[in-house]
Amino acid sequence: MSKRVLVVDDAIFMRNIIKDIFASGGFEVVGEAANGLEAVEKFRELKPDLTTMDLVMPFKNGIEATREILKVDAKAVVIMCSALGQEAMVMEAIEAGAVDFIVKPPRSEDVLSVVKKVLGEA
Repeated sequence: MSKRVLVVDDAIFMRNIIKDIFASGGFEVVGEAANGLEAVEKFRELKPDLTTMDLVMPFKNGIEATREILKVDAKAVVIMCSALGQEAMVMEAIEAGAVDFIVKPPRSEDVLSVVKKVLGEA
């Protein structure tokens, strides 16, 4: 059975890029969210195997949303997505419980290699 993914980013074009990468890698994208509030709601509803989380979003940033998701499910797998130059925020996200990060704009091979590593398939 393919792993189920929730894609969170406030930019629709970025969600589409990430969704395409997962689809090409044989993953099932079960949902998407445009901000941190939606991310937590969708996570509760969909219970994905993996969530990609944008760092900077309206209403609730990726770090806050990651903390909330981990309160819902301590075993949740969250991978942060951030642009270069946000290293301090990425470190804060890892401390908040994110398992790894992907630099934007994402490259297919980088995303799939990080995902396989965190899901124990590498």
